[in-house]
Order: sequence, then structure tokens, then C-alpha cells
Amino acid sequence: MSSRSRAREQALQILYLIDLAGTPAEQALSMFRANFESNEEDFEFVKTLVQGVVTKKIALDALIESHSEHWRLSRMPRVDRNVLRIGAFELTGTPDVPTAVAIDEAIELGKKYGETRTPAFINGILDRISKEVRDGVRSTAGRG
Repeated sequence: MSSRSRAREQALQILYLIDLAGTPAEQALSMFRANFESNEEDFEFVKTLVQGVVTKKIALDALIESHSEHWRLSRMPRVDRNVLRIGAFELTGTPDVPTAVAIDEAIELGKKYGETRTPAFINGILDRISKEVRDGVRSTAGRG
């Protein structure tokens, strides 16, 4: 597993905690850092993802919902919605991450942590988002 893949997995675990327990992002990051090993470079990317998702959550959630057919975020499993948030953040807020990488990494997280249908669900939504934000009009979710 690559360093960034491991960082995405760690970010998902932290975002899941934040989503489940309402733990503030800084506290969740500190708890993770105190209890799990992560090298400094990986942890910087973890922080970028977690803080980016938390900071842009409202815009990311609106973007995800606008590209999901018949699904509100509140009805999605926690894993799915947090994987989608990471993927949407990478598509809108990290131009150095190629589109295919952002989508593929999200699909892999979905395979590992989600349900049987999760990878296809994530692929469909992130593909539609990428067409808008990378190929067409850029969203404001990654700015600010």
C-alpha cells in the first residue's frame, strides 16, 4: 500500500469518528496521532484531507448530493459518505492529485470498508463530480 493510500485510509477512520461521535477534527487528529503510528509525511496528508473535508463539508455534501441520484447524504452509510467526501475534496481541492487516482483510491476504500455495492456507488458519483469540476465548470467546494 502506498504512503498516500495509507493516509487516505487513516483520514477515513478519523472522519468516521468525527461523523459518528461528533468529535472535533483537531481532537480526533490528536487522538489518532497519540494512538496509531503514522510517519510525518503521511500524517501531513491525513491532516490535509481531514481538515479539508471538515472545512468544506457543507459545500462537499451539497456537491455529492447534487450528483447522487435519489440519495440524500443522511441516508448513505457513514463509510460511503466519508469516502465520497474524501474523493470529492480531492477532486475539488487538490489539483495535484490526478482525477483517476482520486476516484480509484476512493473505490479501493469502498471495497475495503464498504458494502458490496459501495465501489460502484462511489465510482458513479465521483465520475459525475469529476466531469463537472475537472472537465467543466469548477465547483467552489475546493476553494476558500
